[in-house]
Amino acid sequence: MDLGTRYSPEKIEAYWYERWVESGYFSPKGSGEPFVIVIPPPNITGRIHMGHALNMTLQDILVRYKRMRGYDVLWVPGEDHAGIATQNVVEKNLESQGINKKDLGREKFLEIAWDWTGKYRNEIRRQVKALGASVDWTRERFTLDQGLSRAVRKVFVELYNKGLIYRGEYMVNWCPRCKTVLSDEEVEHKEHESKLYYVKYPIKGTSDFIVVATTRPETMLGDTAIAVHPKDERYEHLVGKVAILPILNRELPIIADEYVDPEFGTGAVKITPAHDPNDFEIATRHNLSSIAIFDEEARVNESGSKYEGLDRYEARQKILIDLDEGNYLEKVEDLIHSVGHCYRCGSAIEPRIMDQWFVRMKPLAKKAIEVVERDEVKFFPSRWKNVYLKWMYEIRDWCISRQLWWGHRIPVWYCDRCGETIASEDDVDTCPKCAGPLRQDEDVLDTWFSSALWPFSTLGWPERTEDLNRYYPTSVLVTGFDIIFFWVARMIVMGYEFMHDKPFSDVYIHQLIRDKQGRKMSKSLGNGIDPIDMVEKYGSDPMRFTLAILAAQGSDIKLDERNFETYRRFANKIWNATRFVLMNLKDFEECDISNLKLVDMWILSRFQKTVEDVSTAIENYEFNVAARSVYEFFWNEFCDWYIEAVKSRLESSERRLVQNVLVKVLDGSLRLLHPFMPFVSEELWQKLPVSSESIVVAPWPEVDENLIDERAEKDFRVIMNVVRGIRNVRSEMNIPPKKPLKIFVVGEGFDEEEKDYIMVLAQAAQILEASRKPSSCVTAYFDHVREIYVELDNISLKTEIQRLKKKLEKLIHEKERYSNKLKDSKFLNNAPREAVERAKEKLLNAEERVKTVKRILDDFA
Repeated sequence: MDLGTRYSPEKIEAYWYERWVESGYFSPKGSGEPFVIVIPPPNITGRIHMGHALNMTLQDILVRYKRMRGYDVLWVPGEDHAGIATQNVVEKNLESQGINKKDLGREKFLEIAWDWTGKYRNEIRRQVKALGASVDWTRERFTLDQGLSRAVRKVFVELYNKGLIYRGEYMVNWCPRCKTVLSDEEVEHKEHESKLYYVKYPIKGTSDFIVVATTRPETMLGDTAIAVHPKDERYEHLVGKVAILPILNRELPIIADEYVDPEFGTGAVKITPAHDPNDFEIATRHNLSSIAIFDEEARVNESGSKYEGLDRYEARQKILIDLDEGNYLEKVEDLIHSVGHCYRCGSAIEPRIMDQWFVRMKPLAKKAIEVVERDEVKFFPSRWKNVYLKWMYEIRDWCISRQLWWGHRIPVWYCDRCGETIASEDDVDTCPKCAGPLRQDEDVLDTWFSSALWPFSTLGWPERTEDLNRYYPTSVLVTGFDIIFFWVARMIVMGYEFMHDKPFSDVYIHQLIRDKQGRKMSKSLGNGIDPIDMVEKYGSDPMRFTLAILAAQGSDIKLDERNFETYRRFANKIWNATRFVLMNLKDFEECDISNLKLVDMWILSRFQKTVEDVSTAIENYEFNVAARSVYEFFWNEFCDWYIEAVKSRLESSERRLVQNVLVKVLDGSLRLLHPFMPFVSEELWQKLPVSSESIVVAPWPEVDENLIDERAEKDFRVIMNVVRGIRNVRSEMNIPPKKPLKIFVVGEGFDEEEKDYIMVLAQAAQILEASRKPSSCVTAYFDHVREIYVELDNISLKTEIQRLKKKLEKLIHEKERYSNKLKDSKFLNNAPREAVERAKEKLLNAEERVKTVKRILDDFA
């Protein structure tokens, strides 16, 4: 039962994790109701961030809780190949060595990418273990492993054969830095300070002109028309006429289209079908030609005349100079507008018309909409349901081809001899139609294509494996709001299409972690907090508990590193409380818990309520409520009240009874803490005389209704309030903590047991009954049946009144300060949740102290 004098997480965490893995505790037992989670696979692009740590902590709380409840738990780990992200970092790494991807060639580049994969998958494993995640490592998967690659090909070919995957020429989002297409969801829109340029287009055969407002004058090289609204009277006379494109002298028809906003700019817009999605739609309706003016690097191509070879921004400046010199530039205005950027490299995207592969989403989305409308798949918090449905109602076809080398290569082959196109699950090299040679499509699939299959491909599909039969559908998905469209929606779509069942029942959307000022964490701001650094500094358990207690549904987390220090102190408290109990168990023997005293009945009843509160909160994904409940119980009720109240009884004939109550409550508390703080709970639980194999597989505490005692809770609550009142008087009157006090009770008295508690907890020497308030006393507590007074001796009444009046002024000022702070919407909206809670606690404390000082002054009057 020996336990070190201090909590040292570095000594216990690695030891216990390896023990758990070796013992097979993280693998499903094969019996009981299944509870299954597939981990949102981290990208193999480096270290995990605090969002990953939150995500894994919340999943692990669920998994450890369900395992202790007797469920057949499976938590599948894995990593995502992250096509565009990984190719980016590998390319940058090569560039830093002076190596160009193109010089290497595809095969050599892929060899290097696979080496990167091996290194960073190991790094991710190390980090996941450091967080204490109880995943089943025997079932680890990777989105490019052989089994998942087979699943990807099967899905592609089946959808292709059904006509749900097709190749077509459409306007797509092009990243000139990554040189690949991006889906609409992969484009991040950011507000930019820009300019609105007013350009004069001459009207053919006249001296008139029409003024067009544009944010991108460089794209005028690809203009094929000018459009106005059909009901715009200003331009009725010009519809059907021809304008002349400045500089290039191209003739442009002036057309009418209802898409045009008469209120924007001049109400006339230039139409550049090859470089704007809305213009593309207008051109389709009016049968306009399309002129592409940029190459894959966003440089002007041969269609740009004298501007050929210029970068798009260089071309803009040169064109503006030429427009100004030709008297075509009427004016320039400041404008703030939204510009799409690549979600990986941050470059401004360039709309382009290209041949790409698409998935027809409308027919696939029907079932995925219905099940969420009917709550067969539930979102927590529920507001995300409407976000999901709004997007699904307006869903567009999904562009799935990417111009990359790293990823699942599209399983389509072309015969240049006869023009045949073949989609195949297996590699093919000869055309079945003409026996000619075949070449495979150069593109790879969008990363999210393989991720969409994750809930069933990780369980062995397309084989009907035992795991697939037993563990699909999974139970819950824990993920961030930013990938509801990327991932959640597509998993639901693919689950119904290929498994004819939902992939999970619940979707818990966790919080976004911001810095203490409410700003998004980013490299540019330098405000990120590395979770592994926090583990090394404070321990995994304090970090996990911090994230859990801050994870209120529907609220972002404003994270301050000081939060980790707070819950490191909690881990110390758990350690020291357990150490105290163990030091008093040298002669421990189990016995029936009967002939309980009030404080014993109180703590056992409070423990039952805490078990119920924590269990209900976890079931409802209210992780902060669960963490707060066990924290308040352990620190405030068990440590600060029960242990303090029974210390003297450990030296009496009641020693064995108290020992058993202490062990019973500590045992149950460590089990409640285990999902949140797995390492310290295991280390301490193993020292208890009632421990067994491992707390990981120990039963979750069950509520014992026979131990719920409302009367005991009510009676001991009175004692607690009396003790607090006496302590407040001691504090406000500057009475030394160890100085024994004389207490008087007017009204209903206390029995001997209750007096003992008050004397021990309030450091009272005597508790006497009186018929009325004695002289030289101040009020500590009163209710409808009794009044409690503390005798003051050897005080100067005049001096004390002056001192207390000054103190009252300061306390009233403090109360008003916190009251105003909590009325300030700016503080409430922007401050970290913990700061708001601290302000509330300080307000309550100030209010209580004001009442106490006022009561004392009234007593002196």
